[in-house]
Amino acid sequence: MQYDVSAIIQGYAQGYFLMANHGEDSLGWYSSRERALIPLDERFRYPSSLQRVLNQNRFTVEINRDFKAVVEGCANREETWISSELKGIYHALNQAGFAYSFETWKGDELAGGILGIVIGGAFIGESMFFRIPDGSKVAMVKLVERLIEKKFILFDAQMDNPHLERFGSYIISNRDYKKLLKTAIIQPCSLINSRE
Repeated sequence: MQYDVSAIIQGYAQGYFLMANHGEDSLGWYSSRERALIPLDERFRYPSSLQRVLNQNRFTVEINRDFKAVVEGCANREETWISSELKGIYHALNQAGFAYSFETWKGDELAGGILGIVIGGAFIGESMFFRIPDGSKVAMVKLVERLIEKKFILFDAQMDNPHLERFGSYIISNRDYKKLLKTAIIQPCSLINSRE
C-alpha cells in the first residue's frame, strides 16, 4: 500500500499524532491539551540502579538494525493503538528516513527499543518495549545522550506516565509544545552518523 509520506510528516510537524482505536479501521489524527517531554539537559535523570547496569555494558546500541521487530515489540501488548495500517505507515516513514528504531541488544538478542519519528531537531517518541529487563531503560538513556550530542531540541514522549517521570519527564501545554516544535523541525539535525 502506498502512503503519502509528506502529508503524514506534515501532520506530525503540526503537532498531531496517529493512533488506531477500537479495531483496525479506526486510524486517525489526534492532539492533546498537554504534551510530555523528556528533558535534553541537566533535568534528565534516571534511577541509580540503572547506572550500575550502564556501567556493566551489558547491552550494545543499534539504530534500525531490526526496525520491524521493534515495531512488532511495541505493538505486542494487550491493548495496542498500533494497528497493521500504522505498522505499514511506520515502515514507509522508515524507508523515507523519518522513522527510527533505537535499539538495545544483548549479543544477538534484541533486548528493547524505542520507536520514534525524526523531523529536524525533534524526536517524537511513539512507543517503547523491552524483552530483557532494563533493555528499554538503557535505550532511553543512550537515546537522550545521542539527541544531546546531535543538538536536538525536542524529545516528545506524547503522554506522561510514572515510568517516564523517573527520567525527569515534564508536561507543557499544547500551545507551548507547538511553538517548540516549530523551532525544532527547522534544525538540521541527524540521528545517525554517516557510518551507521
